[in-house]
Amino acid sequence: MTDQRVIRLDLEYDGTDFLGWQQQKTGRTVQGELARALRRFLQEETHPIGSGRTDAGTHARGLVAHVTTTSHHDPERFRRALNGLLPPDVGVRRALEVSADFHARFSTRGKRYRYRIAFAPLPLHRYQTWVMPRPLDLERMQEAAGLLSGKHSFRAFCNPHPTPDHHDCTIHEASWSITPEEFVFEVTGDRFLRHMVRILVGTMVEVGEAKRSIEQFSQLLTSPGERTDAGQTVPSRGLCLLGVLYDEADGGPSGDLRL
Repeated sequence: MTDQRVIRLDLEYDGTDFLGWQQQKTGRTVQGELARALRRFLQEETHPIGSGRTDAGTHARGLVAHVTTTSHHDPERFRRALNGLLPPDVGVRRALEVSADFHARFSTRGKRYRYRIAFAPLPLHRYQTWVMPRPLDLERMQEAAGLLSGKHSFRAFCNPHPTPDHHDCTIHEASWSITPEEFVFEVTGDRFLRHMVRILVGTMVEVGEAKRSIEQFSQLLTSPGERTDAGQTVPSRGLCLLGVLYDEADGGPSGDLRL
């Protein structure tokens, strides 16, 4: 019997024209494009498994996938060949061989996301930012972000369909920063629920607009809430998965992930 190998692939993509990561019956997906490129390269049926789903329009600098194969090609050959076969809006940043028990989804230790809010429409950033022309109070939003650290129930900050196994997540780091063109929110945690980052941003924007108090924001973390208690789900185009954290034995972090 031929030995099987597990190849880890760190991916970057512009999610504008994708329906997200997960392959669907119709529509263009990142998983679908990667599966097609792998079949052409390996001449065998493969099913790439990702570190998690991303929504339609969401971007990634470090989504991780793995594929099981009998191929003897070295990892660098995987990277170069796949980048020659994939469309220009998705690419492989790194490829490496990992242990047989590595799983792109179940081996993760955390993820880091970034959300960008532009002050005004910018042609080069129109698919990577959400435009918010109204003034926001950075200090208030930063205070709200500081409350996220630690383990909390994020029931109010997730799409309830489908219902997750549980709502508890541990946030390691969360902060807002400002550039001449935009506000930037970055958050690292052990797990994230569906639409969680986008709902957190929408709720903190309400804090920045003084439509919601810091105390009201805090209450959503300290007492079980409903989705309707939190703010809007902001557009997916401003969101980017910066990276996924793994143990060093599994290749360490992907993308732009700093802890």
